[in-house]
Amino acid sequence: MLPYLRDDFGNASSTSHQYGWRAEAAVEDARERIAAGIGAEPEEIIFTSGATESNNLAIQGRLGSAPPGRDHIVVGVTEHPSVLEVAARLEREGRRVTRLPVDGSGMIDPDAVAAALDEHTALVSIAAANGEIGALAPVGEIAQRCRARDVVFHSDASQALGKIPLDTGTLDADLLSFSGHKIYGPKGIGALYIRSRRPRLLLRPLFEGGGQERGLRSGTLPVPQIVGLARALELCLEEREVEAGRLGNLRDSLLERIRSELEGVRLNGPGPGARLPANLNLSFEAVDGERLLLALSDLAISSGSACSSASDAPSHVLEALGHSDSLAKASLRFGLGRGTTAEDIEYAAARVVEEVKRQRG
Repeated sequence: MLPYLRDDFGNASSTSHQYGWRAEAAVEDARERIAAGIGAEPEEIIFTSGATESNNLAIQGRLGSAPPGRDHIVVGVTEHPSVLEVAARLEREGRRVTRLPVDGSGMIDPDAVAAALDEHTALVSIAAANGEIGALAPVGEIAQRCRARDVVFHSDASQALGKIPLDTGTLDADLLSFSGHKIYGPKGIGALYIRSRRPRLLLRPLFEGGGQERGLRSGTLPVPQIVGLARALELCLEEREVEAGRLGNLRDSLLERIRSELEGVRLNGPGPGARLPANLNLSFEAVDGERLLLALSDLAISSGSACSSASDAPSHVLEALGHSDSLAKASLRFGLGRGTTAEDIEYAAARVVEEVKRQRG
């Protein structure tokens, strides 16, 4: 990113001088590399500020361009707030919204998605992976059900990109959202994949301006962030299989260590084969969740998603699993990453066991 912060600082939309040409070349090179990483065509990648904007553009853009009478959308109850809040506002404006439940492990049944579709359905939005409990949705099967009914399928893939196989050729999704900071890239950059085949999917832009990104996302492009996003994705894909195995083993060790010393520990989400390798979410019976989290301030953990950590309300994801408010609040979300070591796991497990025992005592 540094050359585009120091030297090649031109505006990618300025086509009358060499500074703009070099910036434009960097953007298009990054677009090609990102597209190659997910099996897409370069023109199918639209840069945004992140998955929240991408989700908004996908949902609102599709509803704004859908044929007359197509005013129904289907979402999962455990979706990210940038999906659920958009759905709630559309509902207040007169659109019809179906919210699909999940089972006890946080999974959505593709047959339930199919049953919710009708001739008025414009869009289905189901995340590829849940950031709180790590549940991997059967997005391929859901996409097939939507394709059979000529319904557009969108998936928030921000938690899945770079961590599990994600290829538009096999996934068959129409719209995919992702963010840079979820894959060790810069904050404030993301993208939306928009299918250009069978035929090209049309969206209405969220705002008007200079017409950048084929008129779908006006505004001066942040060249350094775009370059960083492309390189971050390449690095994640290069080491994805090895890193997934390493993090899965560390996650399992953390779970085993905590469960071996504590009773009343509940695993939230599916088993190892159906969840993100770096995700662990546990509920602890007979403890005060707020006190537990405050006591573990030396660990970078949370009780829900980062986007809702400022709220004292229980996680909507854990409530959807059937948890009581008290048990949902007494939950810890562990996110392992590239820098996590076996020593970190031992330290975290020891601290959690220590504080849970202290509270229960």
